Amino acid sequence: MSEPSAKITREVARLRRELAEHNARYYVDDAPTISDAEYDALFRRLAELEERYPALRTSDSPTQRVGAEPAARFAAVRHTLPMLSLDNAMSEEELREFDARVRKLLRSEAPIEYVAEPKLDGLAVEVVYVDGALSVASTRGDGFTGEDVTPNVRTIRNLPKRLVAPTRGPAPPARLEVRGEVVFPRAAFAQLNAARAAAGEPPFANPRNAAAGSLRQLDAQITRSRPLRLYVYSPGEIVGGPALARHSELLAALTAWGFETSPRTRTCVGADALVAYHAEIGAARAALEYEVDGIVAKVDSLDWQRRLGEVSRSPRWAIAFKFKAQQAETRVNNIVPSVGRTGTLTPVAELEPVQVGGVTISNASLHNMDEVRRKDVRIGDTVLIERAGDVIPYVVRVLVEKRRGREREFAMPSACPVCGGTVVREEGAAAYRCINLECPAQRREVLRHYASKHALNIDGLGDKLVAQLLDAGLVRDVADLYQLTVEQLAALERMGEKSATNLVNAIAATRENTPLDRLINGLGIPQVGERTASLLAERFGDLRALMDADQETLSGVRDIGPETAREIHAFFREPSNRQLITRLLAVVTPVAPAPRRRGGPLAGKTLVITGTLSAPRDAIVERIEAAGGKVTGSLSRKTDFLVAGEDPGSKIEKAKTLGVPVIDERELDRRLET
Repeated sequence: MSEPSAKITREVARLRRELAEHNARYYVDDAPTISDAEYDALFRRLAELEERYPALRTSDSPTQRVGAEPAARFAAVRHTLPMLSLDNAMSEEELREFDARVRKLLRSEAPIEYVAEPKLDGLAVEVVYVDGALSVASTRGDGFTGEDVTPNVRTIRNLPKRLVAPTRGPAPPARLEVRGEVVFPRAAFAQLNAARAAAGEPPFANPRNAAAGSLRQLDAQITRSRPLRLYVYSPGEIVGGPALARHSELLAALTAWGFETSPRTRTCVGADALVAYHAEIGAARAALEYEVDGIVAKVDSLDWQRRLGEVSRSPRWAIAFKFKAQQAETRVNNIVPSVGRTGTLTPVAELEPVQVGGVTISNASLHNMDEVRRKDVRIGDTVLIERAGDVIPYVVRVLVEKRRGREREFAMPSACPVCGGTVVREEGAAAYRCINLECPAQRREVLRHYASKHALNIDGLGDKLVAQLLDAGLVRDVADLYQLTVEQLAALERMGEKSATNLVNAIAATRENTPLDRLINGLGIPQVGERTASLLAERFGDLRALMDADQETLSGVRDIGPETAREIHAFFREPSNRQLITRLLAVVTPVAPAPRRRGGPLAGKTLVITGTLSAPRDAIVERIEAAGGKVTGSLSRKTDFLVAGEDPGSKIEKAKTLGVPVIDERELDRRLET
């Protein structure tokens, strides 16, 4: 198997970074910025590269994880059984391939019986009942740990607070964990957004975000005021329950116990029936009360579900067959570069306004020049715009057949459109950057990022106020925020003394006990987001130590590749950045994270995992790290053990060549327990 080139390695790093950011925006912020279809394309490309080059696969890759880490403002709830995601079929051909895999694994010549249901577009939750009473409710989170939203879920009107004991049928179990989707009715969604617009509040992007935003409130009264509904579709752990043989029987039992399941759920025999059901739901989609983005098919036999098992993030016995995205044609009136916080220039298509899924679209990001050239988007082109999932649109393709010969190619400017500074493209990189550190656009974006909820979380410091502060000359960088006074702020337009006082207090609250990882993230270092900032904080424990680390040391940090290490090293070598950090540390005292356990039965050991194990890869990695071990993605002579599950692939042979001991999961369990 060939080794990945530097270009492939960079692409994998970029895809992971982008997918992690989009996961956070979707699952944590409830504010996605790309469509489901575009996310799926990025995800599939990453999965394809990791399959082709297994050495690039790591335990924290988005292909190995579900959702995103739960928000810190909620208490954490550990799921007894992981809440997995579903693989997607984007075409009839892919659905039939799924069906063929199921029949092959089950060695069945006969058509498979599936339970099919509309794929509701809402927020996944788990609700736990003990002795018939609602005990705890949580979001999916990262699949293993979710957010405790029990008070909010209790306000959902169609959710039973106590299970019904039916006169006929099985009695409720002693402990029931049930999963479902919290949804927001479409008609009520339109009313909610109209009210928010009238109040000057930003509208929700779609009903899914309205459901998530309503449920993930600290004030349950806000949740109570919104018409959420919960439809359940699968169990977690069941203790003391009836012996059921089929998923359809389980759904019937859940209905008898007081839950609502989708009224359009149906048993389908074979792939042909699933295709017909998909077409039926698609035709009825616009008239449905709730948003749906496809159908879900599950093998009906529970015994067969157990036999088929699961891979790292999804079951082998279920699939989501997605609908095609909502699309429209329009014209590209212009392409203009937008300057981001790291100086990156992003080409944005200014479009002839067009309605897509009931929303007027006038702009679409083209991401970078490689994407512009790959799609060959030109000024004046007629393009196909997609708004899958009712979120931010993107250009699917150019309708070349509609060109008239007057279209113009776009070239990235050599001077920054904001400050006139030099724009350069680093060798081998996709991005063009303004290298003027004094660029007002960069200052604005850096300040916005520093104040954002995933960095210092300074309440009240929004986009408009950041622009005002810069225009008034009150700040030039993040360190200047700590010099602001109530008098200065109160003098700004639409900024009263009370608001000014609140903002000064919010800034002052970040002076002490600010988590080091949040401060690192807030600096806006290229390629450093929440996850990487957390790894750096854990490894160095001090911002000055990180600032003085050489590139080789940075490359040795877990899951940080050479390109990211190079970016971090370059950032801290820049004199103006070092001066800023020195000023910042004079007013902010960051708190280092608690050290990881260094002892344990696997202390100092490096392990590599290959093949399919009995638990998700993240769960195995977590156990190894808790025992003091380290998990890497590639084998070397320094590897202590290769943990091999089913279908381990070529790493077995490589381990033998390198002299690395190979152990199975049973042996790993024994070593973890010693």
